[in-house]
Amino acid sequence: MAVLDRAQPDPAASRPAPAAARVAVVGGGASGVLTALQLLSTSDDSSLCVTVHEATGVLGRGVAYGTSDPRHLLNVRARHMSAFADVPSDLLDWARRAGRDPDPLGFLPRMEYAAYLQDTLADTADHRLTISAGRVDDLVPTDSGFELQARGRTSVADVVVLAYGNQRPQELPELAGLPGLIGNPWDLAAIRALPGDADVVIVGTGLTAIDTAITLLEDRPRRRAVMVSRSGLLPCAHIAQQSTAWVTDVPAGPLTADSVAALVRHQVEAARAHGVDWRNVVDGLRPQTQQIWRRLDVDERRRFLATYARDWEVRRHRMAPEVADRIDRYRRDGRLTLVPGGTGRVDVGAADAVVNCTGPLTDISRTDDPLLRALQARGLVAPDPLRLGLESTVSGEVIGADGRVVEGLYAVGPPRRGTLWESTAIPEIRAQAAEVARLVLAAALR
Repeated sequence: MAVLDRAQPDPAASRPAPAAARVAVVGGGASGVLTALQLLSTSDDSSLCVTVHEATGVLGRGVAYGTSDPRHLLNVRARHMSAFADVPSDLLDWARRAGRDPDPLGFLPRMEYAAYLQDTLADTADHRLTISAGRVDDLVPTDSGFELQARGRTSVADVVVLAYGNQRPQELPELAGLPGLIGNPWDLAAIRALPGDADVVIVGTGLTAIDTAITLLEDRPRRRAVMVSRSGLLPCAHIAQQSTAWVTDVPAGPLTADSVAALVRHQVEAARAHGVDWRNVVDGLRPQTQQIWRRLDVDERRRFLATYARDWEVRRHRMAPEVADRIDRYRRDGRLTLVPGGTGRVDVGAADAVVNCTGPLTDISRTDDPLLRALQARGLVAPDPLRLGLESTVSGEVIGADGRVVEGLYAVGPPRRGTLWESTAIPEIRAQAAEVARLVLAAALR
């Protein structure tokens, strides 16, 4: 099966990694599984050894797809969620083989997507794949590659791909010391264990907060929740798919955050005049988003984050229609209240519980993750200028603290958000995985 992505790397940013037969993938969530899939399915080299290091030992169930609540749905239609860009029906074919009758335009439970990733990797795996259970705590450069240290065990690799996904939410000083604080919104056992008549503050109004509200409220009609954030904006909802495509031509020349926002507004107005919904404009811009981001200088990217990012995100990362219906019902019934303006607008101390759904910590200089701390201490990684992830090239090569590419060290997925902006959804991550696999395997053949 040919699954190599057709995108080419940036020649100026890319340089070959050392010849490699042993590849270590750190992280076994979606990013790690997609990377392993690309390496194994693209190469027939029997000497290739791919080891996926996952702290839990269970692959495919990272933060995004590790939920045990079947009401937590994908926010991308099933037909766009294949693990392979050139086999768009792969997820749907898997669902049919599993006895399901999937709607290509529907939104599958995220826990089913984890099962799809697991099954697809199992079907692709052979003697070249090893799964190593345990957290990697350090990465030591050697003359021939790297030593990985994981709880007293040491292994070696010629190439390492950092695919650790999203970190836990950032800690908020105003919540520190609260007895009812649930700092990890994916601790569904803690949420389910709350009293049946609990009053809960959910800090954040993004997709994680939406899922938290569903787990909290759906089966316990006496519970109440207040959802609070600075913007008070909820993700928009998907609607019935329109057939009209809307392609935006981005002008040549310098771009600014203001000019990009003006372009989007103009395109939305033009689409509306033709009876086309704004969602088609947002979706039509998706293939160009990374290029637009790269054309903004650092100051303009910072202005975009401060001024426009939330307005874009609630339109770009939308709720499945049935999820939106649940949230609307909770609000109509008075069980869910939305409060803009931040935590200062609610009495968090009076709540039975407070759930931190503010989004993943992206600033690696503030992380408590042992591996990321060790990598920074060694100068192997550095935060990007906007503290959205790791500094890296467009092709996925990691850039160290000295500003130079670290040979043999790559990143896939959310760690590359500072470089690419769009770096958290499956269509973008699978393209990254394919590109990194291409670079690694090309170097191994030299």
